[in-house]
Amino acid sequence: MPWSTEPKVVALGGGHGLAATLSALRSLTTELTAVVTVADNGGSSGRLREEFGVLPPGDLRMALAALCREDEWGATWAEVLQHRFAGDGEMRGHVAGNLLIVSLWEQLGDHVQALDWVGRLLGASGRVLPMALTPMDITAEVRGLVPSDPDALTTVCGQVEVATTDGVITSIRLEPPEPRPCPEALDAVRSADWVFLGPGSWFTSVIPHLMVPQLRAALVETEARVVVVLNLEEQAGETPGFGPGDHLAVLGEHAPDLHVHTVLADKGTVAGDDDLEHLVAAYGARLVVDDVALGDGSARHDPVKLAAAYERILGAEGD
Repeated sequence: MPWSTEPKVVALGGGHGLAATLSALRSLTTELTAVVTVADNGGSSGRLREEFGVLPPGDLRMALAALCREDEWGATWAEVLQHRFAGDGEMRGHVAGNLLIVSLWEQLGDHVQALDWVGRLLGASGRVLPMALTPMDITAEVRGLVPSDPDALTTVCGQVEVATTDGVITSIRLEPPEPRPCPEALDAVRSADWVFLGPGSWFTSVIPHLMVPQLRAALVETEARVVVVLNLEEQAGETPGFGPGDHLAVLGEHAPDLHVHTVLADKGTVAGDDDLEHLVAAYGARLVVDDVALGDGSARHDPVKLAAAYERILGAEGD
């Protein structure tokens, strides 16, 4: 890569989409920070959040696992971190990494310090930070849930509920509307050379970062080049009927002042999509079309192909 020094890169998102991006980026730079959505209210994370009043640890755990090295140490700890307990008792469904993270939060009383300790234990190739330090919920305005009035808007609360709604999401917001931001996340965005947004669940993992006022301001004001990575297809519940251009348009509706430098789309997804090219041009951004799909019939990105595409994007501007 033609950089004289390693680029500082921040990746924002949550879940499997962010994990794929982190797995790709960890091979390109050690100056890597993940800023993670923390609004999950389901599964092991939801149970721990309800019982202990903590941030939901699940997406943070997945990001840490994605930053583990591929040697024996990293692979072993990644498996331990992701281990989900079986059985029929109260531990059923809990994930070992979630318990470890919450244990350190209680022990140290500091979200960021605890995550840094977990990263050190794993030998993680980068840092993981929450997008905010306040437990929050995602609330969506959804159209199509009232049979007698298809255009009526219904308020749906909770990340799980929003992600699985039968209606069409028109907008989201956070409750509380101004959660306390993570100072280290703000600093990382402000000092970054590159910021990656997406792929992932668009309304519950990607856009929420733009709903935290101070984080949004940092994303708008940063001198970093912002790369938006589009999803491969629609997602049942969140984005039914969405094409690549719809994902970008919704992002623009929620953050019209965000300056996008590059939009990355999979070539198999956007073949013949002239509308996307025109929309990207209207943003003043450049469209990069590459082969980034896993190719197994699923709607997942391939971390190896993503790494090659990301290296080409960073290298094109690194001279």
